[in-house]
Amino acid sequence: MTEKKRIVSGMRPTGALHLGNLHGALQNWINMQPDYDCFFFIADWHALTSDYENPGNIKKYTRNMMIDWLAAGLDPEKSVLFVQSRIREHAELFLLLSMITPVPWLERNPTYKEQIDALQNKDLSTFGFLGYPVLQAADIIIYKAEGVPVGIDQAPHIELTREIARRFNHLYGRVFPEPDTILTEISKILGTDRRKMSKSYSNAIFLSDSPEQIRKKVSQMITDPQRIKRTDPGDPSVCNVFTFHQLYSPTDLVAQVDPDCRSAKIGCVECKKKMAEHLVAYLSPIRDKIEYYKNHTDQVEQVMAEGSDKARQVAAKTLAEVRDAVRI
Repeated sequence: MTEKKRIVSGMRPTGALHLGNLHGALQNWINMQPDYDCFFFIADWHALTSDYENPGNIKKYTRNMMIDWLAAGLDPEKSVLFVQSRIREHAELFLLLSMITPVPWLERNPTYKEQIDALQNKDLSTFGFLGYPVLQAADIIIYKAEGVPVGIDQAPHIELTREIARRFNHLYGRVFPEPDTILTEISKILGTDRRKMSKSYSNAIFLSDSPEQIRKKVSQMITDPQRIKRTDPGDPSVCNVFTFHQLYSPTDLVAQVDPDCRSAKIGCVECKKKMAEHLVAYLSPIRDKIEYYKNHTDQVEQVMAEGSDKARQVAAKTLAEVRDAVRI
């Protein structure tokens, strides 16, 4: 029997997960569980790169993220689910890799420049922020991952990880495989204001939102900007509500909404109400599981503890090889 290909990926705990997180990464992870040897971690050290001045919520967000993961369908029987900071071997490998990583490699990282521009309200002139791709590389190669599932925007990060692994192998002998970028299909889903769905934009629909919250948020969604009056024909191809219909509504309703919108047979208010009920139904089982785990946090802690123990065993074995290679 062929061994499964090992993959590694993680998320920063910055708050409750929303639909963008679900369709941008989490659903792909869930779908990959039967076919891969999966290691998924909560990147709490990475959260400190931008939130080092206010770390008070990171521990709470870490537990809540695990709750969201379990509720959405990540299975500790099929994947190793763990917390980054509980595996100190990550930090030691990060230190060793930082000794060999040229600074220009980090400075040319496109995400580094974008984040500096986007987060001008924060002081990101720290070594930790500049060097986070090195920690990310350590997170991946310490498990000798063969692949990393990411969207196209994250592909440069994986290429940098490959370069760092290649440089280590060249200097000290082959220890690490060079992980492949596994480009995952991402459903395009925007926030209620047609911008990227984000907590910072206050335009997100969260997995834990109540039916009343969902209905209210959907009622405020921006639709076809050219459709001013109820009698104006609409264009579903530019309407965010129709994108949600395609994800959450039955096929027959989607087929009906398209021509009805184009002919102004249906108005935006009615269209939103129809979609909202299907979104409520879609999230209902996830929300029920979230409530269950919030009331059984001992089970959540057990998942994190057992997953971290499994990850630590693998990481410690790799780090022993690294120490031998570096001769320390």
